Amino acid sequence: MDDRDIEAKIRTVVWGTGNVGRASIRAVAANPALELCAVVVANPDKVGRDAGDLAQLGYRLGVVATDDADAVLATVPDAVVYAASGEIRPDDATADIMRALHGGAVVVTPSVYALYDHRSAPPEVRDPVLAAAKAGGGALFVSGVDPGWGNDILPVMITGLSGTIDQIRCQEIFDYTTYDQPDSVRYLVGMGQPMEYDPPMVASGVPTMVWGGQIRLIARALGVELDGISETLLRRALDETVTTEHMGDFSAGTQGGLRFEVQGIVDGKPLIVIEHVTRIHPSCAPDWPSPPGGGDGVHKVIIEGRPRIEINVEATDEGGNRAAGGNATAVGRLVNAIPWLRAAQPGLYDALDVPLTPGVGKLGADTWRTEYEHRHP
Repeated sequence: MDDRDIEAKIRTVVWGTGNVGRASIRAVAANPALELCAVVVANPDKVGRDAGDLAQLGYRLGVVATDDADAVLATVPDAVVYAASGEIRPDDATADIMRALHGGAVVVTPSVYALYDHRSAPPEVRDPVLAAAKAGGGALFVSGVDPGWGNDILPVMITGLSGTIDQIRCQEIFDYTTYDQPDSVRYLVGMGQPMEYDPPMVASGVPTMVWGGQIRLIARALGVELDGISETLLRRALDETVTTEHMGDFSAGTQGGLRFEVQGIVDGKPLIVIEHVTRIHPSCAPDWPSPPGGGDGVHKVIIEGRPRIEINVEATDEGGNRAAGGNATAVGRLVNAIPWLRAAQPGLYDALDVPLTPGVGKLGADTWRTEYEHRHP
């Protein structure tokens, strides 16, 4: 590898260093087509820290975190992995993404739910983002972290193995016991809140806003017309107080389990279903579906039909944590799409547009360490 190889790489920024951002740094550093050129943080305690430290790699990457997003964008990066949260700040997240697109960057992100299927997004959301991409020459790909590929491209691919299809079901079954995201878990999802509390994530219409785009993507891929999208919701209280590793106590009588479906209705029947079964502890709602083997999380795709097909995906990262593993696979889908997006025309792209990318150059390669040692002999 010589200096020309380094210069030819796609200069990539990771914006945000939470659960998704940590995985994004690792994925960018590992991709032989990309060069991690900057990391943007919001927490002042992270400013000045090396990206390798923030990503828990155990060694430095030679890129120091900054909270000056304007200065980073002024360097005109080729790509931005926008990993900052958009759940409670969707307008701010969209504004950040548009700034990067205006500068000509490719942007990949899980942070703007409405643009999972940009074709069905409200014009007032979609049109300004599309205008920014075309004006600056950038491109945007939005996918999920639950994980996005498990609710769009994977089920679509599996249907090609089927003879007849009676129903497509995508499941996330997850135990938050070892998760470290208290704001989302306690307030968006409502774990540990009184049963009278209405969790914003499952308020009427919100699941359709978040996952309806993925339902529409599957329907479009299969060439079927949806009658509409419906929602179901079940909640369960904790029978006893439980203590979690990172988020503390959750009291008996408060919400301990949540189960909901977003259903794509075809000919009056729920034929395309995205289902989430989440708990704060495995003791809650033991009659609900659980991960095989008693783990803390699994993503499933089930094709009911002939033949019946069931695929279980269990990924781990950060010391065996399955939540971190799910985030990492979702990030891999986004980050590995960057080279394709750099070659694409300016605009907005979805999971059916962006092909799956083989891990070229990764097999057996400790890419990030080799890269760092080359630049810092």
